[in-house]
Amino acid sequence: MLAYLIRRLFAAAVMLVVIILVVFGIFFLVPRWAGVDPATMFVGKQADPAAIEAVRQKLGLADPIFAQVWEFFKGIFVGRTYSSGGDVTDCAAPCFGYSFKSEQAIWPVLTDRFPVTLALALGAAFLWLLFGVAAGVLSALKRGSLWDRGAMIVALGGVSLPIYFTGMLSLAIFSYGLGWIDGRYVPLAESFTGWLGGMILPWVTLAFLYAAMYARITRATMLEVLGEDYIRTARAKGLTEPVVIGKHAMRSTMTPILTMLGMDLGALIGGAILTETTFSLPGLGGAVLQAIRDKDLPVILGVTLITSLAVIIANLLVDLLYAVIDPRVRLS
Repeated sequence: MLAYLIRRLFAAAVMLVVIILVVFGIFFLVPRWAGVDPATMFVGKQADPAAIEAVRQKLGLADPIFAQVWEFFKGIFVGRTYSSGGDVTDCAAPCFGYSFKSEQAIWPVLTDRFPVTLALALGAAFLWLLFGVAAGVLSALKRGSLWDRGAMIVALGGVSLPIYFTGMLSLAIFSYGLGWIDGRYVPLAESFTGWLGGMILPWVTLAFLYAAMYARITRATMLEVLGEDYIRTARAKGLTEPVVIGKHAMRSTMTPILTMLGMDLGALIGGAILTETTFSLPGLGGAVLQAIRDKDLPVILGVTLITSLAVIIANLLVDLLYAVIDPRVRLS
C-alpha cells in the first residue's frame, strides 16, 4: 500500500510538472509565436512603446524562453521577484503572476473564490451520489417496473436539459415565483442560513444533471453485476437479499461510479462556469469567464492549473478507494 502510494504521488508530481510546462507554453509562448505580445495585452494597445517595453522587462518577457519557463515554474513553489527600473515587487509562492486587468496577484484572487466553487462541487456531489446511485440501484432491482421506466425517463430529461435552462427555470419557480428561496448568494461568514439559501438551488440544479447520468450508469452496472457467478453463489449460500446487494453487489457497482466521481468532481472544482454564471456565484467559474472576456491570461492560466491539480488529487483518492470499495482490487 505504501509503495503504491509513493509511486502514485511521484506520477502525480511528474504529471503536474508536465501540465505546468504545457499550460505556460499555451498561454505565453504560443501567442508570441502568433504575433500577439502579452506585454501589449497587459498595458493595452494604445499604450506608449516605452511603457510596453517596461512591462516586457518587468515580466521577463524579453528573456530567453527557457529562462521564462524556469522563472514561472520557480515562482509557483518559492515565489518570484518582479523588477522594473528601481521598483521591486515580491510575489509570494505560489505565484501565478499578476492580472492584466486589475494588476493584482493571481493567487489571492483565486483563493478568495475557491471556497465558493469547492462548496458548490462538494454539495452537489453529495446530492447526486445520494439520489443518483439510489435511483439506479432501485431501477436495477425493479427492472421493467413502473419505477424503473419513470426513473429512466427523468434521468433522460436530466441528461438532455442544459444547466442554464434548469437553473433559470428553478430560479423562476422557487425564487421569483413562489418566493420560497431567496436565490442570492450570501458569504458564509455573514450568515449561515443566508449562505445555505443561496446554495440550495445551485446544488439541486447541478445535482439534477449529474444524478441523471449516475442513475443510468448505476442501473447498467448493477444489472451486469447481478448476473455474476459470485452473486448467485452468495444467494445459494443462503445470504439475505440486503446482504447480497449491500455487501457484495454494491462494492462492484461503485467502482465505475468512483471513476466518474473523480473526473467530475475534479472538473467542477476547477470551475463550474455555467452554474456559477446562472446563479451569480463568485467562484472560479465566474473568474475565468471574466478573464476570457478581458483576455487576462494569468487568471486563465491559474484556474487551469487549479483545475488540473484538482483532477489529479481526485483521481489519486479514487485509486486509493478502489481497494476499500472492491475487495477484488489489490494495491501493490
